[in-house]
Order: sequence, then C-alpha cells, then structure tokens
Amino acid sequence: MKVKHGSRLGSLRIAADHEGLVSRAGSALAAELAARLGLERELSRGLRHLFHRQPLHDPGRVVVDLATMLLDGGDCLSDLGALAEQLDLFGQVASQSTASRLLHGLGEQERAAIRAARHVARERAWSQGARPATITLDFDAQLLECHTEKEGGAPHRKGGFGFHPLHCFLDETGEHLAGVLRPGNAGSNTAADHITVLEQALAQLPTDVADREREETVPMLARADAAGATHAFARALRERKIRFSLGYYIDQRVGQAALALPKKRWLPALDADGEEERDGAWVAELTDRVDLSGWPEGTRLIVRREIPHPGAQLRFTDHDGHRYQCFLTDEPDEDIAGLEARHRLHARVEDRIQESQELGLGRLPFQALEPNQAWFELALLAQDLLAWLRLLVLEGELALAKPKRLRHRLLHVAGRLTRSGRRRTLHLPAAWPWRDQLTDAFERVTSLAPG
Repeated sequence: MKVKHGSRLGSLRIAADHEGLVSRAGSALAAELAARLGLERELSRGLRHLFHRQPLHDPGRVVVDLATMLLDGGDCLSDLGALAEQLDLFGQVASQSTASRLLHGLGEQERAAIRAARHVARERAWSQGARPATITLDFDAQLLECHTEKEGGAPHRKGGFGFHPLHCFLDETGEHLAGVLRPGNAGSNTAADHITVLEQALAQLPTDVADREREETVPMLARADAAGATHAFARALRERKIRFSLGYYIDQRVGQAALALPKKRWLPALDADGEEERDGAWVAELTDRVDLSGWPEGTRLIVRREIPHPGAQLRFTDHDGHRYQCFLTDEPDEDIAGLEARHRLHARVEDRIQESQELGLGRLPFQALEPNQAWFELALLAQDLLAWLRLLVLEGELALAKPKRLRHRLLHVAGRLTRSGRRRTLHLPAAWPWRDQLTDAFERVTSLAPG
C-alpha cells in the first residue's frame, strides 16, 4: 500500500519574482465602461470645485475606482489597495488616506453632483442599447445592521441597531435609481420618504422618460409592498401620470369580502411568466365589495387566493386553508390574472437588495454620517455599473450572473501584461473556461463610442 503524504503542493516551488502579472484582469471592464459612458468626465466636472488647483488624483477618477472596488468585492477603503498595486492595468489609483479625505469632503452638494453624473451616464447607456422596453419602478426598504453605534443610526424593529434605507430599482434592467439612508427607526410606510425617493428616481431617468408634464408621457408603473400603500404616495404617483400596483394589508373587512365572493368570481392565476395557469391559485376583484373612496379615482382592489406550499405556516388572516394576498392598482386592464402576475414580480426587488448588499451596502465603514452617505452613493453607482455591464458588455449566462459568480469567472482572472513598442497586451490563461467570454467583453466595451 502506497502512503500518501499530507501535501497537495508536492514539489511545487513558490517564487515571487515575476513582473507584469495582474490578478484582476476582468475588473478593468468596469473602469473602462465608466470612461466610455462619460461617467468619469462628468464626475470630474461636478467635483472639481473641491480643489483650488489640479489635484494629483482627479476626484472623478477616484470615485470610479471606488465603485470599481465595490464591484470587485471590496467592502472597506483598504480594499482599494488591490487596484492600486496594479499600476499597468488601472493606472494611478489613490491611496486609502486620499480616498478617505475625499469621501469625508463629500457633502450634499457633491452627492448631488454624483447623482447628476449618473444621470448623464444613464442617458448615454440607454442610447447605446440599454434602454428597456417598459419602465417599472420597484420600491422597497431593507434593514442595514451596524455592530457599533454609528452616527445617524437608531434601534430598529427587530431589536438591533442600524439604518433602514429605502430604495427604488428599475426592474427591467436592475439599475439602482435612487435611495435614502434613513435611521433604523424610520417608518416602513412613511409617504414623504417614498415621494422623495420617487423624485430622485425620476431625476435619474432620461429626460424624455422623466418629463411627466407632457401630454403623451412614457408609460410607467410603480410597485411596492403594503408599506408603500399610502394615500399620499398614490396621489403623488397619479399627479405624475404613473400607474401604481401597491400591496394592501388584509384587514377584517377585506377578509370578509374575499370569503363572501361566489365561486364564479375566482379566476385561475398565472405562473411567473404570465403564460400558463398556476395550479392551486386563483384571483378575483374586490373593488365593488370594499370602500376605496379615499384612493385616487379608478383604484381597484385585487385579491389572490392560493393553497400554501407544504410546510408553510398559515397566518391568522388565512382562512379555510388558503393564503390571501391583496394589492391596489389603477391599471385599467381587464385581465386581472395578468395584473396579479405582474404585481407578483415585485418580489424580484429582494434580489436587487441582496446584490446591493454585495456591492457595498453590507456594511457602512465610517463612524460619521456624512462619509457613510457618500459610501451609500458609491454603492448605487456600483450597482448601476453592474447593470450596464450586463446590458452592454456581457452576453449569455454571464449577463444574468450574480456579483459573486461574475467575480469568480471574469473579474478576478489573472493575466500577464507585456509591452512591445507603444503597445500593451494583456495575456489571459489559455485554459480558463471563460476566456472567450472575457475577450469578447473587452472587444464590446472598447467598441462603445467614447463619451
């Protein structure tokens, strides 16, 4: 019997003696895309007032490098060093102390400049092929736990301490349009916060979409769970000619109305793609059974009834072995099953929030509120960059990949840089399974018209 030694390296020799190696070849895609969309230039214009003379590190470039770092997997300023040590690939990258001073100097005026730069880059991305066929705004909040008492944080409803940011995502593309960093005790159904985020989200959209004063506006739908079902928010959407689909709490009167519906009023629900009937699920309209006079004219109440999946716990609002869910909408479509299927897709916002956690919102690195708000804006920018990469640069399954998978397959690929005359060449591993996808991605990003 042959004895196996406890080593997997065997005779492998380790030597740190080679130059021109890079460990994050794919992450250069994000920085190049930001430059091609004019994002870096617009950031530089918006932040140049911070310096009396030309700084060594342009602030727009520093912000793009920070967003690239978040996309690359970093979650604190020291992770910027992973880019700074690869001069041939990323150029001059600011030090941790320089980046920290910049973030501490970003007040509300500068954060507004970052949002304005994102707006310009979004217009350019949409003009290059990222524009969706439909516009659906998804609103939702998250609890951001902090393990130290940071400025601006507060105890939240689950017994912890931190923040309770409210977000708006563009469902069709995954772009993180807007968000506000609120204390942990902020209300889930605060209409003023929803309206603030709505205004910021509209300001991010291209002008022809955001203009709600014209006679023929671009159709738009706003979705939220029951926390967004407030009269003030619904009125604000109506004033801006935006249709709404808002979750609605089932109280006693709604529950009784649903139970009193005759069997013929219940229609089969549709599955997630809206094509096939869903077994064990039905929808019906309760508009004529419940007083909706406080809501905008044309508001409808639709209820869904389904058999819970095995192992699911029934709630006290669930009757006769079925689970009930309701939502309000002012869409005039008579196909209530289609309306319910579209509202149910609001659940995808949870995936967007999870991605934001992986792109910088998993933790806030500073003790003070101002730099944490700047970090919050960086996280929104990083998620936009990810969305534009998927829409303009990546193809196939990688265009749908989560950040972690994208890092393992593309962004963290090692390579070797060589020079011949004035030309540089990035050599990628020939045996890497996704080498063709990465080379194709570089070809597509460099083919975009520079902004």
